Amino acid sequence: MFQNLSQKAKQDASTSRTTTTSACSKCMDKGGFLTTSSDGYEVWRVCECQEQAKIERLFRASQITPGFQHMGFKNFDLDRPQVVLDAYMAATDYYKAFPEIRRTRQNSIALLGAVGSGKTHLLMAIANNLIKQRIPVMYFPWVEGFNNIKDDLDRLDEKVTKLQHVDVLYIDDLFKGRTTPTAFQLEQLFAIVNFRYLNNLPMLVSSERDIDEISDIDDAIGSRIYEMTRDYNVTLRGEGLNYRLEGRA
Repeated sequence: MFQNLSQKAKQDASTSRTTTTSACSKCMDKGGFLTTSSDGYEVWRVCECQEQAKIERLFRASQITPGFQHMGFKNFDLDRPQVVLDAYMAATDYYKAFPEIRRTRQNSIALLGAVGSGKTHLLMAIANNLIKQRIPVMYFPWVEGFNNIKDDLDRLDEKVTKLQHVDVLYIDDLFKGRTTPTAFQLEQLFAIVNFRYLNNLPMLVSSERDIDEISDIDDAIGSRIYEMTRDYNVTLRGEGLNYRLEGRA
């Protein structure tokens, strides 16, 4: 019995040392530290770890999975057809212009068309880079997002409000799945898109449907998305665009 108690005491001490160990060696988890300014005064400096912690919180809130967080412009395959390169240029140009266009009506981007052409990767690269600039982004994959909403209708207003108000909303695979979206989906989507349209809040949109097909489903939604993405709107059509099928006989 005493041997067990001794072992337990050692384990408790080890746990105590682990829990009191500082994650940041620079500020010892205090959020900052005292340093001397150029004029000799002692000043409090916020530690870099606080900025990193904020970025990590934004990634957790974004609903972007760890597997998608590695997607960037540098690891996008540029050995692709010209229309894919056009989409790449649109995405990089949009990201560079974002600070200037953020509050304007044409502040959004849409990459539409072929499956497997890199739409999600490019828009995820924008989203990841914006979060690293401490700009909140919410990722809303069409099918999974609405499944999540329907699973807890008591929180419908809360969830829709978040999608309306977040700084940047990324709608992935818009109108994926069933041939015609449900009346419920269209009603909630219009509430989201219209709010963002009226308040000049940016959206990143991917879909296998082009803007005409989106407008055929709902003209009010399609026309607003088109106006918001007019300056950064690429439709990818053609042969050999699905990178997932490369190498097949």
